[in-house]
Amino acid sequence: MASPASSPAPMFGRDVPDAAWRPSPEQLRESRAARLLRELDVPDLERLQARAVADPGWFWDAAVDDLDLAWQRRPRHTVDVRDGIEWARWWVGGAFNHARASVDPWAETDPDGEALAWEGEDGAVRRLTRRELRDEVDRAAAMLARNGVGEGTRVAILLPMLPETVVAVLALGKLRAVFTPIFSGYAAPAVATRLDAFRATHLIVADGFLRRGQVVPLKEVAEAALDAAPTVERVLVVRRLVGRRGAIPWHAPRDAWWDEELAAEGLEPLRDTPATDPETAYMVIYTSGTTGVPKGTVHVHGGFPIKAAEDLAHTFDLRAGDALFWFTDLGWMMGPWAISGALLLGARLVLYEGAPDWPGPDRLWALTGRHRVTHLGVSPTLIRALLVHGEEPVRAHDLSSLRVLGSTGEPWNPEPWWWYFRVVGRGRLPIVNYSGGTEISGGILGCTLLRPIRPASFNGPCIGMAADVVDASGAPVRGSVGELVLRAPWPGMTRGFWGDDGERYLDTYWRRLPGTWVHGDWALIDRDGYWYLLGRSDDTLKVAGKRVGPAEVETAACAHPAVVEAAAIGVPDELKGESVVVLVVLRPDAAGDANVTREISERVVSELGRPLRPAAVIAVPELPRTRSGKIMRRVARAAYLGTDPGDLSALENPPAVEAIRSVKG
Repeated sequence: MASPASSPAPMFGRDVPDAAWRPSPEQLRESRAARLLRELDVPDLERLQARAVADPGWFWDAAVDDLDLAWQRRPRHTVDVRDGIEWARWWVGGAFNHARASVDPWAETDPDGEALAWEGEDGAVRRLTRRELRDEVDRAAAMLARNGVGEGTRVAILLPMLPETVVAVLALGKLRAVFTPIFSGYAAPAVATRLDAFRATHLIVADGFLRRGQVVPLKEVAEAALDAAPTVERVLVVRRLVGRRGAIPWHAPRDAWWDEELAAEGLEPLRDTPATDPETAYMVIYTSGTTGVPKGTVHVHGGFPIKAAEDLAHTFDLRAGDALFWFTDLGWMMGPWAISGALLLGARLVLYEGAPDWPGPDRLWALTGRHRVTHLGVSPTLIRALLVHGEEPVRAHDLSSLRVLGSTGEPWNPEPWWWYFRVVGRGRLPIVNYSGGTEISGGILGCTLLRPIRPASFNGPCIGMAADVVDASGAPVRGSVGELVLRAPWPGMTRGFWGDDGERYLDTYWRRLPGTWVHGDWALIDRDGYWYLLGRSDDTLKVAGKRVGPAEVETAACAHPAVVEAAAIGVPDELKGESVVVLVVLRPDAAGDANVTREISERVVSELGRPLRPAAVIAVPELPRTRSGKIMRRVARAAYLGTDPGDLSALENPPAVEAIRSVKG
């Protein structure tokens, strides 16, 4: 393995006058990251990171010891890179099953402790103790085995965030089957694409669920998708709405009710879990498909779950007994991430089925208070959508249980970051900005609680990640924009793409700079060692030869007090090659003010310079986004230009597309 380049150690010991949050003496002494430093006898985080970059095997061996994972057999060796770091193998000679490690030890040591709490949009609540979760997983594993699921069986899960979702993930892991999570908001063609690409033989689907008070007929969606997925032989249907909402499509004998199969006569819980090679695949999670055919990233028992737990422990300071709620879906990587990370660490997992602002704008805050959440995770777009309702919906609820705020999905603009910090966090809680990806199994960059936090920034790489920012030749750059890269392997890296011979995987990440993972994000490290993400490198605008990330333009536009959120898109320009158009959502009291768009344009000029003056600033009622909150710039651009927007399966709000088209027209 090539020796990774070492980054200059940032001087975090000096004062950071513009920091919004600083660690308390208790956090510097008692956080999990602080305890890790003491256990390793390393004086500071900078030296820990330097050694982790130089010797990943040493770091990850120490990190999993600190996590106290339940190995079935301790590994003889931490990492093997004989085939190159692109194909690193971890935990050689060991045995580790993520499902067993998530459930069995905690059921023995704390059987009556709560493992998970679920709330439906209609107010229904279910809770499972650690013993109850183990029993449900063991019974579901036996039921799935009776239905033809075994080692290597390919199972698709099309469920919202229900207790059965967690049980299914863990039961399949226990059986050493492989599952693919499918976003519960997809239309039938997108579901069919993933079922067919995965060659799934089994599908677990809900009859339906609730979203903004309406029934989402999930089984109907699945039925339409199955017409184009001939490999599926068995469909198990989780009963969420039937009995109250009417009948659903049914295809006998292929279809069966999940609960009726669990109640079958003679079914005995499957207690034993076979020893599992940590490199055994357990999940294939597909990317969104915004840039070509969706890629099925392959994840293993000793990879994704361990990376999720390590990030939650040492970046978010999640401890046994804490409560994690991340507003997500199983089809977004943060769903499996939350399940594995929380349960491996003995934390309580909180799940929610519906919309964050239904039936009122305080729903997210009410849920947080009601379930005594300690770690809350959202996207910046979600905060932008909620802050327009003011502070009262937040202030109306007791959020004193909160200890850490999290965010991921896209870059922040300052105003919503400050609102999240001051209103939700009462000016005392850290916001752990977190960014990585589906193929990473978690974060590349984060905000450790051992360093001050600046608004909308990252205070460094996630502990153990050999991140750097480089120019086109691969040389490190500081103080200017470059490509975000990784120079050493980590356990959570995808083991390639499902059904690929390895060439697409190598082309996507490794061949541009041999021996270096090129992630596809523009990033910047400032002189104090703080990191900033500026958007996808394939999303970059190039105006009159000047390269700029959409996030930079959007941040400038959102600095105007009338702007709630913005999307910067590039449009063809005969002189400049490309011009910038800024689509903005305005506060209600600014709508119809003819001066506002001109003022926004001037704000962009004052922040970024005259060459980047927008060709147009256009007010729209909403921006196209995914359910997880990401703004879909490519869809906005296609709507503006009147071109084919491509795959819309992840789109949450189709009217936004028509609104942009009508405004442009």
